[in-house]
Amino acid sequence: MELLDRYLEAVRKHLPWQRQDDIVAELRANLESQLEEKEEALGRPLTPVEAEAWLKQLGSPIQVAAGYQPQQYLIGPNIFPTYRYVLKLACSWATIIYSILTVVQLFVAQSPSNNALLDAALHLPWVLFMAAAWVTIIFAAMEFAVMRGYVKLPAMCAPSPHWTPGNLPPLGHDAASGKKPPSYAKAVAEVVFGILFLGWLLLIPQHPWLMMGPGASWLKTSPFELAPVWVPFFWCAVAMNIVQNGWNIEALLSGRWQRPQPIKQAIFKALGLVPAAVILTAPGRIVVLLRHPATDQAQYGLQLDAINHYFHWSAEVICALIILQLGWGAVQLTLNSYRKRAAAMR
Repeated sequence: MELLDRYLEAVRKHLPWQRQDDIVAELRANLESQLEEKEEALGRPLTPVEAEAWLKQLGSPIQVAAGYQPQQYLIGPNIFPTYRYVLKLACSWATIIYSILTVVQLFVAQSPSNNALLDAALHLPWVLFMAAAWVTIIFAAMEFAVMRGYVKLPAMCAPSPHWTPGNLPPLGHDAASGKKPPSYAKAVAEVVFGILFLGWLLLIPQHPWLMMGPGASWLKTSPFELAPVWVPFFWCAVAMNIVQNGWNIEALLSGRWQRPQPIKQAIFKALGLVPAAVILTAPGRIVVLLRHPATDQAQYGLQLDAINHYFHWSAEVICALIILQLGWGAVQLTLNSYRKRAAAMR
């Protein structure tokens, strides 16, 4: 039965990769046995409607796969796949952001040493630990609230009650499109992580250590300071995050999280030009200033010019890349539209 194959393939995506084949084989044998018994009792094969109803009674793929996850104590199997995905995403972004900030700090340092690089590398595990701790605390609180009956999260951490097997992607969909369709856990994780990231972003002005770590204390004693142009840049980044979160939430609630949305992706990429344009149009191309220009200009003037030139050049490169992505996306949309029209005319 093709629908059963699609169901098992969807379950596979949420299983531990080391045991995927064994679990799917065992599950297939059990479900095929159940299917044979049902068809023998009816004296005929199940109709498509009856097959969908049967699979829906078994539970969604993420619910079935959760039963094969190792037992968790703080976080139950219903939300553990989502927790694991968000944890990986948070640690990845923490590593990327921390690495970029470390490079910038070393670049603007008066005399970066090997000890500074070693200290930064040794601090990375602490950054990852804090990211993992916050994600774990939030999901543990979710689990506690659900277990005590304070809140219900079926629409977020469990499949939607409107889920049906007919919505499963067809077999071979991944190979045909060149990429895997997003799983429900990924869609939920994008919403959860997006909200967490927005909260983190809004706290940075009052608590810069959230972004720079120990470098925040260095920034206070540094001869350099950020120019006023970073204020509109920051709020542009906040606005973009709000827009993306809104789209992700709307797609999740409406059940369109597996459907490609090239128009929204193109709009979001185009919005990415706004923060870069803020840097490009900074008065005098100045994004970093000296705290005491009268006394520090002679000593740090050349370094200041290099920093401002680096930021302006980076903004130009980012704008160029975004424009190239938008152009390539427009070409792909045009080609896809042409192919659909050509196929319809055959």
